[in-house]
Formats: sequence, structure tokens, C-alpha cells
Amino acid sequence: MPPQTRHLQPLDPDEETLMRALGQVMLALPRLIDTDMVGEGQLPLSEYQPLMRLSEAPERRMRMSELASACNLSLSGLTRVVTRLEKRGLVRRARCAEDARGWNAVLTESGLACLEQAWPAHLASVRRHIFDHLTGHDLRELSSALGKIAHPRTPSAPRSAAARKASRGPA
Repeated sequence: MPPQTRHLQPLDPDEETLMRALGQVMLALPRLIDTDMVGEGQLPLSEYQPLMRLSEAPERRMRMSELASACNLSLSGLTRVVTRLEKRGLVRRARCAEDARGWNAVLTESGLACLEQAWPAHLASVRRHIFDHLTGHDLRELSSALGKIAHPRTPSAPRSAAARKASRGPA
């Protein structure tokens, strides 16, 4: 048995219930919102999210790898989504000014208009499937806890002797 598992305690019934509920929500929620949006004749959630992220970015542009990460997609998955959006004139690609090898996705005016049209359906679905069930709960506390799960702090990588010496400055 690995040393880190020797002192583990089984989940208590409340912890087990929460763990299973979170697993169900992680799978069901995107499908529910997507079904609502498509049913309203709007963008699927997989296209709405990149447009939303681009609308919030400086100059409405993001490096493709950063956009993929923000949307929880692989780079190849995002590339397929951006290709679909690009064919409809909602997004265009532009070379990164900082790095000629990289590409940015850029939200077009048509893309912004499409996003604004889809926003009410998205908002209604999010309210119905999330916030209508959280009345009376501390949303800041819940957001903080979920943020810690989604973005755990990782300890700093060990630094080499040369890096430690360089950070001390000249002798």
C-alpha cells in the first residue's frame, strides 16, 4: 500500500453523497444548458463559451491555447470549434504579435451580435438549473470552495542550486 493511502479515512455518508452529486452535476449541467440553448434556436454551449470568453478578453482576442484552457477544451477540440465559428464569420484567426508561431482567436462584430442574441437563453438556463436551487446559500463561500477544487494551489517546483544562487544576487 502506498504511504499516502495508509491513513486515509473512508468518506462519511454526507461526503459520499456530496461527491456523487458533484459528479452528476459535472456531467448533467453542461448537457442541460446546451439542450435549453439549442432548443431556443441559439448557439450550442460549446460555441457560446468561446465567444463569451473572447468578449471578455482585451481587444476581444485570446491566444488559442489560452482560450482552450479557459473553455476546458483540448487545443484540437477548440480548433474544431473555432473553425466552425470562423466559417460563419463569428471569429477570425490572427497571428500573435508577440509570437509569430502562435494564433489568436478574435471575436468579430457578427460574433458579438450572435453572443448577445444567445445571452438571454443562456442566462435563463443558468438561473433555472443552478441559481433557483441555491436560494439561501452563501454564494461567495460556495464559489470560493468550488474555485479551490477547480484551481488547486500547486507547490512551487524545486529550484536548482543555480537558480537559488541567482536569486540571492551577487556575492
